[in-house]
Amino acid sequence: MTTLSPEELRRYNRHIILPEVGLEGQIKLKESSVLLVGAGGLGSPMAMYLAAAGVGRIGIVDFDVVDESNLQRQILHGQSTIGKSKLESAKSRLLDINPHIQVDSYETSFRSDNATKILEGYDIAADGTDNFPTRYLVNDACILSGTPNVYGSIFRFEGQVSVFGYQNGPCYRCLYTEPPPPGLVPSCAEGGVFGVLPGIVGCLQAAESIKILLGIGDCASGHLLLFDSLRFKFRQLQLRKNPECVLCGPNPTVTELIDYQVFCGIPNPEEKQSDDDPYEISVEELHSRLQSNNPCNILDVREIYETEISKLDGSVLIPLGQLEQRYIELDINQEWIVHCKMGGRSAKAVEFLRTKGFQKIKNLKGGINLYAQEIDQTISTY
Repeated sequence: MTTLSPEELRRYNRHIILPEVGLEGQIKLKESSVLLVGAGGLGSPMAMYLAAAGVGRIGIVDFDVVDESNLQRQILHGQSTIGKSKLESAKSRLLDINPHIQVDSYETSFRSDNATKILEGYDIAADGTDNFPTRYLVNDACILSGTPNVYGSIFRFEGQVSVFGYQNGPCYRCLYTEPPPPGLVPSCAEGGVFGVLPGIVGCLQAAESIKILLGIGDCASGHLLLFDSLRFKFRQLQLRKNPECVLCGPNPTVTELIDYQVFCGIPNPEEKQSDDDPYEISVEELHSRLQSNNPCNILDVREIYETEISKLDGSVLIPLGQLEQRYIELDINQEWIVHCKMGGRSAKAVEFLRTKGFQKIKNLKGGINLYAQEIDQTISTY
């Protein structure tokens, strides 16, 4: 029979004196397990509060290393762990918070061929991912294994929280039957994120996880919480199970894990991409052009505040959101190289300008960040 040591009784006494938790509940937490998919912005507060609460086994899936740009929001990590594995950094921090827990690490991407095995034996999965293929994968793996999925997502100043697949409640596919077109929703690296937002959303996910493990309170299943941190607004939407859901409905057609990159329309990064796209240019090619006697015009489609961090000399600034109204300012007969931070927005700009008759136009692959990394290290990245 599981018991708590004198040290644990002292550590958890503020929990134990809560009638809703008590000694029995704290022992239940010690016997419980949560798998965190991601040790980044959302995974950081989740992991730390689950560890502090005494959840006995915490698993973490991640394969990234700590980067300086992570430290604005990923509070599991610090200056001393830059360049180290996020799992190594996370495990050290969590065991420092609470040496009475077990931390299992999976230094790999969460994929269709390993998700079921990794998820095996965990009471809950908590989704701390930042991309649609993995969100659908986490959801599907949880539904197929009968594991509750504590979901959170963030973008700029806004966050979402819900619980999927709990006690026959709705799943992520009930809310989003189809993924958005590739590139429609910018990543946090492209769009930015308010540093404290993942802390707020991740703490809400941790709270939902602990309540489910204890069997107390009202669960977020069947609800979607929307939080706008800029305007201090919370909204709660009711979610209903979709009777035609292809995964959790009465007649499912998704009965096993699939290729989620293909499902979301995203090219597999392991597949060799064509190098002969006439509407793309590499950073090396651009550098060569800028050094030659045959220079080109550069169009920057980022926001004006981004140019305060970095810019290419002589470039014309028209933010992507203004391009439809302002493209007539550009000489259609001139050659234009279009760039943004990482290449996503500029690809959309090139596609739009081609519909307006621009033929001498190319997208800078990797954007100004890659140019800074590969060509000119005096340019700041962000």
